[in-house]
Amino acid sequence: MKRLAVLFLGALAFVPNAFATKFANQFTEFELPPGWTCNLEVAEWVCQSTDPVKKKEAIIVLAAKLKGDQDSLDQYLTYLKAAKTFTSVTGKAMKSEPKYAKTVNVNGHPWVDALHLESEIPGFFTRYFATVKDDIGVLVTYSVAKSKYQDYLKEFENMTNTLKVFRKAGGINVQAKSADLLKPEIPSTITDNGVFAGTQVNPAGGGDTPAPRPKAQSNDLMLYGLIGAGAVAFFIIKKKKR
Repeated sequence: MKRLAVLFLGALAFVPNAFATKFANQFTEFELPPGWTCNLEVAEWVCQSTDPVKKKEAIIVLAAKLKGDQDSLDQYLTYLKAAKTFTSVTGKAMKSEPKYAKTVNVNGHPWVDALHLESEIPGFFTRYFATVKDDIGVLVTYSVAKSKYQDYLKEFENMTNTLKVFRKAGGINVQAKSADLLKPEIPSTITDNGVFAGTQVNPAGGGDTPAPRPKAQSNDLMLYGLIGAGAVAFFIIKKKKR
């Protein structure tokens, strides 16, 4: 019986993507759901599922900047309590619907936690986690299609519960002091019908060096700006029933 137990446990070690993996960079870490990977896109880390269908349903974007006068928990909270207005890439005037904004303690560090509907792209919920640490401001956004929000709720809660912030010594890939951490910058590669992120993926974690960008894939890669978020087409493919 003991021998069978040992063989069973050994077999589990060879099952790929069976368990959550830890993502870590120069300023934050958290647990990714099974099958998710992260890639550095210029100044932001973009995390998505490797499953082609799920990749269209949810996305995580992480950004950091050198701390300026506009970077404090109070200012983040005030900004995220209000509806956000912006113009979509098609020229459509958009206004978000804030659901809540509050200060929370996650693993011994204060964060501003906020949830908006359609703050970046129509049809998406975006949850914001913003904080400051030493000389940097940090933002983590979790975005999911409105129709899939409940499906990802448990996974996103696990990610937020394991969220940690720090400031590793040495060089770090961040925006300048003058950058606005909470201002949406939606590039032309993102449309009102969805976000089309690149197919490049790196193992979870790693250094803050952007991956090389092949010319053949350059039009498919997503630059989500400092707050980027979104990842689902408006018409979501229904899950196949097995």
